[in-house]
Amino acid sequence: MHPGGSGTRALAKDVRHLEWLRQLHEQGTGLASVCTGSLVLAAAGLAAARPATTHRDPLDRLAALGPSVDVRAREPYGDDGGIATSAGVPAGIDMALHRVTRYGGSEASELTRTGIQYEAREPVAD
Repeated sequence: MHPGGSGTRALAKDVRHLEWLRQLHEQGTGLASVCTGSLVLAAAGLAAARPATTHRDPLDRLAALGPSVDVRAREPYGDDGGIATSAGVPAGIDMALHRVTRYGGSEASELTRTGIQYEAREPVAD
């Protein structure tokens, strides 16, 4: 999970960090980001030809990081099975529950949601 926020902006230009993310992906590590963390994944080339989103304010920056990024401006998260990105922080929770459902099933997702006392805005799909 790659965080967003102003503290991560420099990582989008950190060659070593971007290479590390690419290596993780090549090794089969499932990567995800919350909010503007998607800008870092896109800077590493990992959002190319994938659905991706970020906080509403820097959507134009996400699109500028790669012409093939499938920017999903109105969706809370994008996930093609390899890379997942979310819009703002609440959407990050929805995306995380979606991933729990994908890897652990609906019961695991429901237990997680209940455990963190989170009321999803809409049902989290499998």
